[in-house]
Amino acid sequence: MKFFKLFVLMAAAVVANPTLAAGDAEAGEAKAAPCAACHGPGGSKPIAGNYPKLAGQGEAYLVKQLQDYKSGERENAIMAGQAANLSEQDMADLGAYYASQEAQAGQADPDWVEQGAKLYRGGDMANGLPACSGCHGPAGQGIDGAKYPQLAGQNAQYVEEQLKAFRAAGRNDLGDNVVKRTNDPASMMQTVAAKMSDSQIKAVASYITGLSK
Repeated sequence: MKFFKLFVLMAAAVVANPTLAAGDAEAGEAKAAPCAACHGPGGSKPIAGNYPKLAGQGEAYLVKQLQDYKSGERENAIMAGQAANLSEQDMADLGAYYASQEAQAGQADPDWVEQGAKLYRGGDMANGLPACSGCHGPAGQGIDGAKYPQLAGQNAQYVEEQLKAFRAAGRNDLGDNVVKRTNDPASMMQTVAAKMSDSQIKAVASYITGLSK
């Protein structure tokens, strides 16, 4: 029953997708110049492991995150400042630009690959944990129409921190040592991450960085 409810929420998110402004990748390239300072040229080589790769990410997903940073729905002091003066067209152009870039896979830690692969592809049914591939695709390509992000090649440290932030938002016993992520539809990621242990999070994060769509 829990899995059925989750799949119903997933399907609703796919259907409820408002029309976005048309993005111009060429215009977005010029507007992305300040972004390169943290995310690297083309969004493929961030300056630190806790910054996300943007190259190849879905346009709709990127626009949503920028909107959420601007509104405060997603908390991050640096990105709130960067997004504050962006128009809807600016966001669409940036989304189009980064979506047009090529993602580069990272290197998974061999010690975590087996566990990470099992969780990503099959979940942990005994504990009600669905497979990541159900929403993010078998190769981590994501579903941009539903604003489900591409995960393939993403920095492991960034993925680990975001899963812990979702977990903190979905549980009340973890303290306030991480920024909480609350900007996911119907709290789906909060519900999933709340069931994950530290080792499961680390294993999935490491496996994801080695995926190539």
